[in-house]
Amino acid sequence: MRHPKSRSRRRPKQASVQAIKPNDEKFRELVLFLAARSENDPRFGAIKLNKLLFYCDFWAYLKLGQSITGHEYFKLRQGPAPRYGTPLRKKMEAAKEIAVQKKPTNAGIQHRTVALREPKYNVFSSDEIALITQVLQEYRASTGSELSEKTHRFAGWLFAKEKEPIPYSVALVGNRLPTHEEIQRGIRLQPIAEECLARHAAGRM
Repeated sequence: MRHPKSRSRRRPKQASVQAIKPNDEKFRELVLFLAARSENDPRFGAIKLNKLLFYCDFWAYLKLGQSITGHEYFKLRQGPAPRYGTPLRKKMEAAKEIAVQKKPTNAGIQHRTVALREPKYNVFSSDEIALITQVLQEYRASTGSELSEKTHRFAGWLFAKEKEPIPYSVALVGNRLPTHEEIQRGIRLQPIAEECLARHAAGRM
């Protein structure tokens, strides 16, 4: 995907560098935003929070040209999660910005994040607020397990090893099945690709 304002080949690289720069303040406010809006959602446990954070950041990268928090996500068995999410939330607990309630459920103990103050909405752009609201509405009825299963079909999770980072750029990769014409074109291009790879390998030996 090309950013609408990019006019040279160097611009997208600059944009991607900016996109992965972590913003701890926006991460904290996003956690508070999601927790405040999910106060009456009985499905809102730790797994669902991680998946909502993931969707907010990766949808933003896809639709707005950069993520909201810039935080790195990595592969866990239950799906993508922010690498530094746990220590940041512990700092928020210590600062009495959030509390974590342990609630017994049929699936085990649910760890619910509860907002203890209002989010600072002014750290977000109007487009970001609209996108976060859309993510909340889209997955309101989903459980954490359902979202976890859904993210297992995401190319970034599929092709990463456990605990490896998932690049934001993978958000641009679709997961639809190829058309018949695309398959045939791929078959025609395969010998050319194999020849190029062989030449490249020979040149490095």
